[in-house]
Amino acid sequence: MSDLGEVLVTGLGAITPLGADTATTWAAMLAGASGVGPIDDRWKAGLPVGVAAALPVDPATLLARVEARKLDRCEQLAMIGSREAWRDAGAPAVAPERLAVVIGTGTGGVLTTLGQDDTFEESGARRLSPYAVPMLMPNGPAAWVSMELGARGGARTPVSACASGAEAIAMGLDLIRAGRADVVVAGGTEACLHPFTIAAFAQMKALSTEDKDPAAVSRPFDTDRSGFVMGEGAGVLVLERAGFARARRARVYGSVAGAAVTSSADHITASDVAGQVRAIESALRDAELAPADIGVVHAHATSTPSGDLAEAQAVATALGTRPVVTATKSMTGHMLGASGAVGAIATLLALRDGTVPATRNLDRLDPAVTLDVVAGENRTGSWDAALANSFGFGGHNVSLVLARA
Repeated sequence: MSDLGEVLVTGLGAITPLGADTATTWAAMLAGASGVGPIDDRWKAGLPVGVAAALPVDPATLLARVEARKLDRCEQLAMIGSREAWRDAGAPAVAPERLAVVIGTGTGGVLTTLGQDDTFEESGARRLSPYAVPMLMPNGPAAWVSMELGARGGARTPVSACASGAEAIAMGLDLIRAGRADVVVAGGTEACLHPFTIAAFAQMKALSTEDKDPAAVSRPFDTDRSGFVMGEGAGVLVLERAGFARARRARVYGSVAGAAVTSSADHITASDVAGQVRAIESALRDAELAPADIGVVHAHATSTPSGDLAEAQAVATALGTRPVVTATKSMTGHMLGASGAVGAIATLLALRDGTVPATRNLDRLDPAVTLDVVAGENRTGSWDAALANSFGFGGHNVSLVLARA
């Protein structure tokens, strides 16, 4: 593979319902912890949903007060994740014109939009924040991160629902392969826990209404799964052209060996097995690998009855039933536009450590699922390559092929 074709991962950053950084999140995944809890008491009136996966820390407390005030929560998370990833990569000394940022999001600054609308209705136009527009615009996270790092090679924002974070990584891969950047900071961010968004997702029957045991509600591939749990978070990776990374002797987590983005063009919310199969098979071709080369699959697996089954059928069709499968949304909930990036991080760490986290709450595997889904105890082994899937409303299908360092 040419220097431009090989793209290495040199930095990781995350803030999730399991922890405020990558190491804490990964340790919690290996421990089978849950970031799902009861919904804020102030929101419960009128909501059919009683659980969510909120962050364990207020992100504003991790930023300077003046900075936090002018950033929407999703922007705060992107800044926190990007700073960790950049430090983790050793702050590469790259020319600004050769550094790009791609941060995806599903809803952008929806908390600002809703909050500022309340202010407008209650107090009038003069009470709106002068930062309202940069706080609510979906490209805000990428823009702020680009300014933080001085990146002049482009600041891009894929908005592809729950596939946004994974698509950002695929776009970063393309930028480096095309010779347009040496380093790309890529990932996803989401912060939309609010009574309105929860009610809207509940109205379309996507969320589980179970709440007796919050930690047990998200149960991908389980016979009793009943819908996903909404979460929030961010995941960011530093991608580098192989020659650039090696010249500076960077520590490497692995590589993004291939990626594919397909569109189902079929239904606005339904899962499409054929479209997912095309994404998986195209990603394998891009990585120049065969199905037998994939040892681990990080499933999108949100815990919806139809979505999990469609993905199980797609993976079995494209890869067979041999790969080890994990579904970490059983612990983090569904972080929407951030989920694909956090999933990619978990996949790289699983390859590095030779340990695949067990899927939490998988007590009875759906008999229609023929995959080797890890449950009960973590699976240890040695795998060279893995697949990470992300699928979003609108028929967005993204598959990433990740390889061990």
